[in-house]
Amino acid sequence: MSCTHLKAQAANADPEPLTREGCQECLAIGYTQWVHLRLCLECGHVGCCDSSRYKHATGHYGETDHPVMRSFQPGEGWRWCFVDEVVD
Repeated sequence: MSCTHLKAQAANADPEPLTREGCQECLAIGYTQWVHLRLCLECGHVGCCDSSRYKHATGHYGETDHPVMRSFQPGEGWRWCFVDEVVD
């Protein structure tokens, strides 16, 4: 793995999700039709994926520069670095 962001994050435990029941921003506006969820591994923000209408996980990265997220779907554990565009 050549991505320093993924390497650095691998040594840390995942943060507690801020909203276990779904995308934080979608829930705030009463929208529940997201496709998949993503967990920010820096702060625990839960956002909807880019296949979802609002793309809140990518929006969170744009607002915060938190580089690594992982799938928040049951049974999935892959991680994505927004900076280097690498999946692990």
